[in-house]
Amino acid sequence: MSIRSAAVTVLTTADPAEKVRLSRRFAEEWRTGALAGIEPPGPPVPPDRPARPDYPELRQPRDMPPRRKAGSVAGRTALIHALAHIELNAIDLSWDIVARFGAEMPKAFTDDWVQVADDEARHFDMLCRRLADLGSHYGALPAHDGLWQASRDTAHDLAARLAIVPLVLEARGLDVTPAMIRNLRTVGDDAGADALQIIHDDEITHVAAGRRWFEHVCDKLDIPPIPTWQNLVRTHFKGGLKRPFNEESRDKAGFSAAFYDPIADE
Repeated sequence: MSIRSAAVTVLTTADPAEKVRLSRRFAEEWRTGALAGIEPPGPPVPPDRPARPDYPELRQPRDMPPRRKAGSVAGRTALIHALAHIELNAIDLSWDIVARFGAEMPKAFTDDWVQVADDEARHFDMLCRRLADLGSHYGALPAHDGLWQASRDTAHDLAARLAIVPLVLEARGLDVTPAMIRNLRTVGDDAGADALQIIHDDEITHVAAGRRWFEHVCDKLDIPPIPTWQNLVRTHFKGGLKRPFNEESRDKAGFSAAFYDPIADE
């Protein structure tokens, strides 16, 4: 099996536990060389939308129930469930970028995004175990269905995909996760806070990979990275960039404020 076939296999697997198992297995086989090299462009083709289980019920963001405070078990469960849903989508986003764009990039590109997929699978598994500790499970609550839109909007443009997924969506995780960690520690949920700290620290490396490969693409096209990123964000991301930014974590990823600060709150 090639890495591209492996990526499509994960994308077409609906069961979350099996998606995690396959992701971790294929990542290890890629690292050890058990998987063959990257296939040339052509089949297998990644699906427009990854396979999903019957639950959770997927809703539009406007139809989601109001957020609950983390002080209650129900509130913490809702928070961890929402984050688990994000991580499940992140597994598929990582394999999708491998399947769609790996053949046209250096091997190190696939190395990075297979590692990201492995990280996201580990995060999802960790959050599912935390849900079990809270007496729940993934699928017990509704989840919003807007996360895959970024993938569909950038399916044929690697620069746009890198600009939006790691450098807007994952970078936003760096901004909001520290407050979640503080809130969980305040209410005595150190296990939940520890899990989120691991996710936050790993996401710094994901944003770094996104920035590194975005700049590589810009260099190949002989275009300036910062204004190109800003134009792609204006074109493909409708939500706008929200302050405050976690500049310390973004700086660790090599993602300087010169990219995002000038277009924040537009």
